[in-house]
Amino acid sequence: MPVVSDSYMGIFMPPDIAQRISQFISGKKDFPFVKKDELMAAFYLFGKEFGVQASEVQDAKDMAKKSVEQVAKDVRLYTSMPKKMDPEFTRENYTKRSLQIAIDGAQAEEIGMRVAGDPAILSDCFAQHVAYHRQGYYFELFQPFKAAQLPTPLQRKLEGRMLLLGFNSKNRQALPFGNILMPFFDWMQQKGGLKV
Repeated sequence: MPVVSDSYMGIFMPPDIAQRISQFISGKKDFPFVKKDELMAAFYLFGKEFGVQASEVQDAKDMAKKSVEQVAKDVRLYTSMPKKMDPEFTRENYTKRSLQIAIDGAQAEEIGMRVAGDPAILSDCFAQHVAYHRQGYYFELFQPFKAAQLPTPLQRKLEGRMLLLGFNSKNRQALPFGNILMPFFDWMQQKGGLKV
């Protein structure tokens, strides 16, 4: 399977982001639903099911670059047009995306979970909150992991995969942890992470 179709995007900090998005869509939470002092972290996993083959590394790097460029473009758009961060406008956009997911054939009981974990909504959410709080953002790409670089419980899930991590922080030094992989690894282990 090509790495392009074997990739996944999500947000792992704050850990309850899916619930916050669901509550926002249903009108139980208002925007912004991520506070200025909260750390927000997104991830893009390339080769989720089958790993990244040597011939696909450049494709994964290109996808990572395009993902970061899209976030930068979205942050600029939201910063220059604050009206696009209006809660009702945002709720309406998320609701439209929910309808697309429903039309695509999701079962009724799956729709809420799929909407709250939808890469288009999550990517938009990350960019909106960075723009709203006027924060910097930082991304780092990790080459295909070797087993020795990974905690033993995650070796099967992450060996041979590439990972792009993004934070609402101006750089690595501004983050509250020395190893930026540790929060992602912790999340994967605590929550069961991604089913691979």
